Amino acid sequence: MKEEFLYYLWENRLLNLDLKTTEGDDISIISVGNRNFDSGADYVNARIKIGNTLWAGQVEMHVRASDWFKHKHQYDDNYNNVILHVVYEYDTDKLKIPTLEVKDKFNQTLLHNYNRFLSSKNWIPCGEFIGGVQDFTIVSWLDRMLVEHLEYECKELDFRLKNNHYDWEQVFYQRIMRYFGLKINNDSFEYLSKILPLNVLMKHLDNEIYVESMMFGCAGFLENDFEEEYPSLLKREFKMLKSKFGLKVMPMSNWKFLRLRPPNFPTIRIAQLSKIIINNGNMFSKIRDSLGLDDIIGLFDVELNAYWDNHFQFDKVSKVEKKKSLGRTAIDSVLINAIVPMLFYYGQFYYLESYKEKAMTYLEQIDAEDNVIIRNFNNSGVILQNAFQTQAILYMYKYYCRRRRCLECRIYMALSKIKLT
Repeated sequence: MKEEFLYYLWENRLLNLDLKTTEGDDISIISVGNRNFDSGADYVNARIKIGNTLWAGQVEMHVRASDWFKHKHQYDDNYNNVILHVVYEYDTDKLKIPTLEVKDKFNQTLLHNYNRFLSSKNWIPCGEFIGGVQDFTIVSWLDRMLVEHLEYECKELDFRLKNNHYDWEQVFYQRIMRYFGLKINNDSFEYLSKILPLNVLMKHLDNEIYVESMMFGCAGFLENDFEEEYPSLLKREFKMLKSKFGLKVMPMSNWKFLRLRPPNFPTIRIAQLSKIIINNGNMFSKIRDSLGLDDIIGLFDVELNAYWDNHFQFDKVSKVEKKKSLGRTAIDSVLINAIVPMLFYYGQFYYLESYKEKAMTYLEQIDAEDNVIIRNFNNSGVILQNAFQTQAILYMYKYYCRRRRCLECRIYMALSKIKLT
């Protein structure tokens, strides 16, 4: 038994109606109050009728009544306004506060299912049962999860916007750079975006070599001597630009190539990012004002310098000559992780619901992601249709399933009333 289970019973009004204190006074719950995550009792602003008196105040919950003394609440003034002590087991009568013992005041199937979920060795606690939950329940819960996920992203973006002096383009530049890294190089791309600000690149959008030399130079890829003319040219130009702008250089060892397909090498990604920046300048403004998803996808349709047709790294000619273009999977990753959160945050920041709706609509238009977690849900009977649903369920898995927050989950609510065998 855990206190979280008592919270679940209390908040969802799953206790029997004929409630009495341990002294025999009738209890009528008018309002369960609000969960308190600060110091003090578990619930505040509750309204409860005990006997003939209506009380307003705090409710504290414990597995055992003696936990009040174990937690030393008797010495804490934050508990002076407790009007009801809710306990699973009443094991002491020393506390002179109205007490409700709930051990026999709810459907025991709820506790059976809860204990089963807590002890589950499945990949998620409800893995063997979730496929039987109605689609409507799952879809409505995923709607909630998606909004919660995007609001969580907004907190991080709010921090970045303040740190970048409310420069939306710089924040977007950092965000899009990070998600060009395909996880393995995310941190390196993000660091590059911080030591090479967008406003420095913007001064030279008319000079493709300058932009590429700064991108590759700050990334640490121009520290060697080269035999080929193109990287040698970039190195010469970067030497001048580095001195002019006081640019920093990151160690080339920060970049990971192992287990990446050559088209995803950071060198190719940097070349593509350089071209995207050259072609689009203040890219967030274009995305913000775009008329649809196809317009945004078109911003990533770039053609690299012919040098990269037969190279994946400097001074290393590849056997196959082929144009290097961004695939739809890579573009979708940037859409999902960079563009959608930024649009949603822009709408939240300026109280413009249309941008928040646009962001979520874009997710509905993007194919469902494919990874081991999504495949596990599919195998458990939850077939996800688009990125809206996969983003929602990935958030649910990370912040609810893995943390065993089943009692806060609508899917668990649907399962909890059924005797699980």
